[in-house]
Amino acid sequence: MLVLSALGAVDDRVRGLGWVATTISPKPFALVELVARLEALLRRPAESRETTLRAGPLELDLIGRTAKRGDRAIDLLPREFRLLEYMMQRCDQLLTRAMLLEEVWNYKFVPATNLVDVHMGRLRHKVDGPGETPMIHNVRWRRLHSRTGP
Repeated sequence: MLVLSALGAVDDRVRGLGWVATTISPKPFALVELVARLEALLRRPAESRETTLRAGPLELDLIGRTAKRGDRAIDLLPREFRLLEYMMQRCDQLLTRAMLLEEVWNYKFVPATNLVDVHMGRLRHKVDGPGETPMIHNVRWRRLHSRTGP
């Protein structure tokens, strides 16, 4: 829940977060900030009490911190588990490197790194065994640039 409030004092905002709100924006606010807060809220998955995530034959036990594909156990490192959990919670959403860096690694900026690529490669190798249908897919796109000329 996003609350727009005329009460701008820190104590008032903290009290509001303790009630129901997820984020509070004091008035007056910049429109660009409001849009950014709404986009951040929309990126969050719906609250769920599920303790097991499933996507096709892939199963992730959030309590036992275990993963398996069909009957095959998958040994995941903690960061790989968090990455897979984040992706499975948003399996119907296109995820960007920036989103993964922010939510899985807690980066507040997008560094020039291949960190996501390396972890995704390792995770793919573990999740997709020999002869199994790949479950993690890349979507590549090119930015379109308009040409201006004479």
